[in-house]
Amino acid sequence: MEDYLAKSLEEWKEDISEVLSQINEEYDQIKLELKLYSYKYGITKQVIQSTVNDEIIESIRERYHRPFEEKYNDLKEHAKDLEEKRKVFQMFVNKIDEVKRKESPRTTDLAAYQ
Repeated sequence: MEDYLAKSLEEWKEDISEVLSQINEEYDQIKLELKLYSYKYGITKQVIQSTVNDEIIESIRERYHRPFEEKYNDLKEHAKDLEEKRKVFQMFVNKIDEVKRKESPRTTDLAAYQ
């Protein structure tokens, strides 16, 4: 593969890898938040199940349970979006590597004949 092409593809791959790295960091952070809100939701659910007073139950639902459930669902959706982005940008990296692999034997063969 010509040096110019190889260098350009490598630079592009580095740029995409940087974006992929940022997506991975954000994904890891979202996963941690998901875990936290899963615990919060589970705890409030257990407390509600153990509480007899309807007024207290409704207060807990309004103040904690519903907001935790909403936040959890939002985070889950965001994590799904990030997973899709990860797949797409990883495809870029894989395709660039594939092109470089396919082209590199040709360059080696040409150099051997000269």
